Amino acid sequence: MTFSRAIKIAPSILAADFADFGAECAAVEAQGADWIHVDVMDGHFVPNISFGATTCAAIRPHIKGVMDVHLMIAPVDPYIEAFAGAGADIITAHLEAGPHIHRTLQAIRGAGAKAGLALNPGTGLDGVENLLDLVDLVCVMTVNPGFGGQKFIDMTAKIRRLRSMIGDRPVHIEIDGGVTAETAPLVAAAGADVLVAGSAVFKGGSARDPAPYGKNIRAIRAAAEAAL
Repeated sequence: MTFSRAIKIAPSILAADFADFGAECAAVEAQGADWIHVDVMDGHFVPNISFGATTCAAIRPHIKGVMDVHLMIAPVDPYIEAFAGAGADIITAHLEAGPHIHRTLQAIRGAGAKAGLALNPGTGLDGVENLLDLVDLVCVMTVNPGFGGQKFIDMTAKIRRLRSMIGDRPVHIEIDGGVTAETAPLVAAAGADVLVAGSAVFKGGSARDPAPYGKNIRAIRAAAEAAL
């Protein structure tokens, strides 16, 4: 993974056809997706259950590029090795998921993956500054995690502050939640470079009819790039 601040679109497979994950991942990549975003939920840290490391291992052969695994689980540490072994390029843990986030980030890097740090909408940036040299990505949640298709919560002031704190460090700012062609310009202008989109990418298409995926990805990318 070569670091770049260019806009990257990361479709969330939470909005894909669960019965056809491999074909869905291949289809959105072929239609222009930069990363594949995998939302892991445990029914404990968030009020929903999705899938785990075995699913990641199953879809990995169908993904040519970056598999971006977002762990909405607590605890995180016992599962890091499993997700790294399943082929995750990036493993993101929540600041709120445990008392020793520093140790968690070290463990992710120690397992050979890039380390991401996620922040819920209600979480400020006070605890982030001391972690910026341990992370490769900060994920700013623009919905409360747990479900797809939620309404965007405006976090542009937080994104701007975070971008200023990061400075020239090679750290991505990822936005997760309610990203559409309408909201993408707000977050891109504030400093985000990775845009996670679920329903906004997968609406109207399927693995057998993937052209709408490409149209949706191009619309989000164009809107974000126009704001830069």
